[in-house]
Amino acid sequence: MSPRDREPIAIIGMACRFAGGLDSPDGFWDFLRAGGDSIGELPEGRWDWYASQGREHAAAVRDVTKRGAFLDDVRGFDADFFGITPREAALMDPQQRIVLELSWEALEHAGIRPPDLGGTDAGVFVGVGSDDYGRRLLEDLPRIEAWTGVGGAYCAVANRVSYLLDLRGPSMAVDTACSSSLVAIHLAVRALQAGECPVALAGGVLVMAAPGLSLVLDAAGATSPDGRSKSFDADADGYGRGEGGGVIVLKRLADARRDGDRVLAVLRGSAVHQDGKTNGIMAPNGDAQAHLMRRAYEAAGVDPATVGYVEAHGTGTRVGDPLEAQAMSEVFGRGRDPERPLLIGSVKPNVGHLEAGAGMAGVIKTVLALGHREIPPNLNFTTPNPAIPWDTAGLRVVTKPTPGPARTAAGRAARASPGTATAGRSRTSSSKRPSG
Repeated sequence: MSPRDREPIAIIGMACRFAGGLDSPDGFWDFLRAGGDSIGELPEGRWDWYASQGREHAAAVRDVTKRGAFLDDVRGFDADFFGITPREAALMDPQQRIVLELSWEALEHAGIRPPDLGGTDAGVFVGVGSDDYGRRLLEDLPRIEAWTGVGGAYCAVANRVSYLLDLRGPSMAVDTACSSSLVAIHLAVRALQAGECPVALAGGVLVMAAPGLSLVLDAAGATSPDGRSKSFDADADGYGRGEGGGVIVLKRLADARRDGDRVLAVLRGSAVHQDGKTNGIMAPNGDAQAHLMRRAYEAAGVDPATVGYVEAHGTGTRVGDPLEAQAMSEVFGRGRDPERPLLIGSVKPNVGHLEAGAGMAGVIKTVLALGHREIPPNLNFTTPNPAIPWDTAGLRVVTKPTPGPARTAAGRAARASPGTATAGRSRTSSSKRPSG
């Protein structure tokens, strides 16, 4: 690996939107620290159209899990602000609208006027794994029009941002299931290190515009009936789905310092791998996850023993949690002082599992924890999962606000997900202030 491939990348801005009215990093932090829970009922009327398609459809919608973390408003959008006509806006997947708004907010949070990037090679990389809205538009054959195709397309979740801001760099939607937004970060980092773009937006999003995927997950036994993820707990019975998204702004660390940017955190390395052949295509592989984590830390040039906290995937599934804990134990837990185990947690009990956007929710939580030097509590953890050997694993779930890794010499934390892992540390400097 060349020195340029290891060039550290700075996170200089971020924006988020999660269920419970969470629409800013500051609000998200207050919510996390207080042990907030945004799980609730499906908004009234959301899936009525599907129930109206016949008796069998109505029965399916009646029986699907309707608890989760849902955004209050997926219709609201200031089309005039972005110069979009009302008709075109109506045919835009809400995920496009949300990512466009979050990209603007993240750039302002970074102290960058979005119009100033026009004509530059700035890149956009977005994790997206659901086209519920677009599929319905394309199935309504008599009402298809010119805007229907791009309005429901995966690629347009990223391309819409590049188009409206006149960005000329790489622009892509990434679908690798639950690791999508972390893979988006990995690709953005690589593009920055290769000199393909001077600044990059990386994000992830999920809106449950239709019940179909929830029916799939219910049938597979992946979802919890009460809509709550119980990460690493004995009562773990599946995950609760969650809506929302997040976007971060990235630059090479040297460029951020040159430009006087405020640096929120630094990414030292990442890796992307696949589980390979398992007991089923949806089943995880603990050995592959451990291999992935080792490769991420090799790429970062960081000793896993110096890491204080890992924001885990932590879906709260009976199979997934023990395998992930085993992988973390092998890579981070072995040889640790019993008095200083690796601290772990997951954001999913707070805001649900955002699937393609899940990694981004975890990254933003981790950046906030590093900046505040405190790790917020992991909800719904009362009885440790007996399938995890806690006495020897070298791991401990954070159950109350806890001094974070930024108070150690290294100040290092990580974000892990099946398929992708990132390694980073806190870094702050005074600089530009957000313009909005």
